[in-house]
Amino acid sequence: MVRAVVTDAEVTLADVLSLRLAVDDPLPGEAGLVLRHRTTGAERRVPLGAPGARAHDATLAVSLAPLSLGPGRWDAYLEQDGPRTRLRSVDPGFSLDRLDAYALGRRTRAYRAYRTQGGYLALKVDEVRPAAEVRAVWFREGRFEVTGLLAFTGLEDDESRHEARLALRRGGPGTELSVTATVQGVRFHAAFSLCDVIEAASARPCLWEPVLEVDGLPGPLRLASRLDDVDGKRRRLHYPAARIDGVPVKPCYTADDELRIEVGV
Repeated sequence: MVRAVVTDAEVTLADVLSLRLAVDDPLPGEAGLVLRHRTTGAERRVPLGAPGARAHDATLAVSLAPLSLGPGRWDAYLEQDGPRTRLRSVDPGFSLDRLDAYALGRRTRAYRAYRTQGGYLALKVDEVRPAAEVRAVWFREGRFEVTGLLAFTGLEDDESRHEARLALRRGGPGTELSVTATVQGVRFHAAFSLCDVIEAASARPCLWEPVLEVDGLPGPLRLASRLDDVDGKRRRLHYPAARIDGVPVKPCYTADDELRIEVGV
């Protein structure tokens, strides 16, 4: 059985899984790439050299869209004459610049190749919708500020400016605060007064949901942080609280990595 290790793994902008392999012998013609869903056990097999795949020495390119991969994590195997082995990988599969470029397109499903903790190749598949990807949050001079990137909207990364506003909403119909936001190309910045948030909260503990409304886009964009390799920010990322008139205010994340503002909690 030929031993193979993935040295480079990338999902291109055209949703093609591009792999470079280090092999000790040429791969047999009947070899195939098998993707197996970690939860359901569903499998997809792509014969090397079949339509949608190209094998030249130690490279492989697989078009992912025709495989109808459902959301979740898919482990990669190399199948040779029946037996299969999980594909080892030495490529961490992470590049922030690459993820940013990938997120500029309008998509409903996103694919990401990565190396598991055990050192194997896997794919992460997510259903996605347009969002405001948070890159930085901070307190300054009594204000809360946030910057980031518009993801999966299809807008051009250029110098054009778009009318926008940042709205803070409290669960269900109720109080809403809004401020003008700056959107240039796909980059956004917004700031709001913490005093206004405290006053609107009426000194009661509450949780605010920020959304970004951009002219020309069909609906408000939720603020989230998902284009990186840090899952579960609710447990891993903790911001210090600012105190306004004795009331603590701090940003936090939900279980699905969406940004919230805690007041008095």
